[in-house]
Amino acid sequence: MLPDETSKRFVAVLNKKIPIGQLLNALGHMTAGLAGGFGIGTDMCFLQYADKDGGKHPNISHYPFIVLRADNSSQIRKVRQEALVQNLTFTDFTSTMTIGTSQQQLDATQATDETNLEYFGICLFGETAVMAPLTRKFSLFVL
Repeated sequence: MLPDETSKRFVAVLNKKIPIGQLLNALGHMTAGLAGGFGIGTDMCFLQYADKDGGKHPNISHYPFIVLRADNSSQIRKVRQEALVQNLTFTDFTSTMTIGTSQQQLDATQATDETNLEYFGICLFGETAVMAPLTRKFSLFVL
């Protein structure tokens, strides 16, 4: 028996000012970090699909994954601040994470005040009732 699929959700809020290729890269990094970095995979309810021919289609989320559009980095910063207050599971991605090697990215992020970080996006997972008020002001991301 599957849990109510409307009870939880994944939400990504992406900065519309960032070129789409960079946004997709950031979304990939954030999603991988969210799914693999918190040890709560069972809470995320990944399903194992199989087709009629026996082909496997593994680890597809039971819960919705909604991609929203923010007008700018400041809006994402506000979502991040509220996610911290609400103790939500999230990952975010900033411009300092796009340069050079991973070590250079770590160093650049550490050398930058949070208020000066340019947010490409944030990806969250949690109870719909908690996340909906936090994200309802954003519209769906469309190309």
